[in-house]
Amino acid sequence: MRRYGKNPDEDDIRVRPNPKGNRPRTHTRPKHEDAQEGMVLTVDRGRLTCLVDDRTVMAMKARELGRKAAVVGDRVSLVGDLSGDKDTLARIVRISTRTSVLRRTADDDDPFERVVVANADQLAIVTALADPEPRPRMIDRCLVAAYDGGLTPLLVLTKSDLASADKLLEAYTPLGVPYIVTSREELENGNAADRVRELLYDRVTAFVGHSGVGKTTLVNALVPKDRRRTTGVVNAVTGRGRHTTTSALALPLPDDRGWVVDTPGVRSFGLHHVDPSRVINAFPDLEPGTENCPRGCTHDGQEPECALDAWVADGHADPARLDSLRRLLATRERREGD
Repeated sequence: MRRYGKNPDEDDIRVRPNPKGNRPRTHTRPKHEDAQEGMVLTVDRGRLTCLVDDRTVMAMKARELGRKAAVVGDRVSLVGDLSGDKDTLARIVRISTRTSVLRRTADDDDPFERVVVANADQLAIVTALADPEPRPRMIDRCLVAAYDGGLTPLLVLTKSDLASADKLLEAYTPLGVPYIVTSREELENGNAADRVRELLYDRVTAFVGHSGVGKTTLVNALVPKDRRRTTGVVNAVTGRGRHTTTSALALPLPDDRGWVVDTPGVRSFGLHHVDPSRVINAFPDLEPGTENCPRGCTHDGQEPECALDAWVADGHADPARLDSLRRLLATRERREGD
């Protein structure tokens, strides 16, 4: 049934007043000039714990940010209740430009990337020498993600009391990756934490590693006042550990000499988001040799016109470095566990 006649200007049309007196919506957004700067420490189901000055503040993302998400390590601007008191909530209204990004996908054929940590300076790749056995392909994948995201890699080898590190280090010495070897005894007496901590000072370091390698145990030794649960065991059948860390968390080193970001243990590290052409940036001794490569060259050794072979043959770089580059490029093209 038609409520009114054909004439929309009839006098009997009732116009309801606006009882709330709301202003019409506008596309002009507030500038939030009074917003305070903070750092995201952890994210849990839409709630973000942030450090503002010396206070821990609970916040949520403002609607005006749209789909842009804040992650651990992000520098953000907050408004609202910044007291840090119980049951208070602030709003994140800006996310600063990131200096580095550690990203991964669930698998190599997964187009959806996930940002794990933002603004980290260093990526500590934690690997056990035994129980569970080391997985070089996982290390390679983490190296590719570090180089792609602008992080400096650091190889941390644990459980040296169970196996020697010599064989594994032979594969990574040509890459020039700094490393440190620790044992369970050193972790217990604090010597390992002291040695590792020296490599972390004045930096933001993200820790990654598959389950069971002792990553969170090491983090607890580095930051003893903020211990995380470490009850995971290595499955005797699969040789893999159980996740004990379920969310990334940024923790300050003693005397505020830097930050440690403990991330959940991973069983795979997809690299679908990585452009293989960017991996060469981590090899400054090889990068000049690519000037004579054909356009779109992948440098993976499958293209006969790749100029890197001649560059190395002329003595400009160590052949082992070219082998390492191509090993990492091949890592991008195969799935973990193959």
